[in-house]
Amino acid sequence: MLALQINTIACDGSDMFWPWFLWLLAAFILGIILGWLLSKILGGTNDTTDYSTKIKGLEADLAACRKEKGVLAATAAATTASLAAAVIPAKAVIPAKADDSVKDDLTKVEGIGPKIKGLLNDDGIWSFKQLSESELSRLQKILDNAGPRYRVHKPKTWSAQAKMAAEGKWTELAKWQDELKGGL
Repeated sequence: MLALQINTIACDGSDMFWPWFLWLLAAFILGIILGWLLSKILGGTNDTTDYSTKIKGLEADLAACRKEKGVLAATAAATTASLAAAVIPAKAVIPAKADDSVKDDLTKVEGIGPKIKGLLNDDGIWSFKQLSESELSRLQKILDNAGPRYRVHKPKTWSAQAKMAAEGKWTELAKWQDELKGGL
């Protein structure tokens, strides 16, 4: 095994170990003293405050915020209800619940895969008829809400394709889909 040997003998034959050691020890002690002095002068933190009082104060603030949130929510609900009653005309058409008794395979429409079909199903579109009656803006909103991965899809022709499928015009639909690329 090799041993590391430091030569501390000067050219004149004197031993230099102890003078170097004392200089390093003095520098170390001086560093500790300067660090302590600077922390006192510059306001170093020796934080011994009681955190339990801070926690109790923050919990009280949180409780006050929750109480205020409840009051604001009640006020908002009352305001919304009064505005809704004032804004909705007497002959307002309220859309009926989506009929999901007919569940067509929407993947037969060019541009719709299994994941987009799931998104459409989650939004209440289960049949070709429902898809054909859906507006382009609604379909685009479904894709936009699903994230950037789905924003690249363009549902421009989906309603027309779904209408052809709902009417049973499969040969015409297949001819048209041969011309389409990704639903466009």
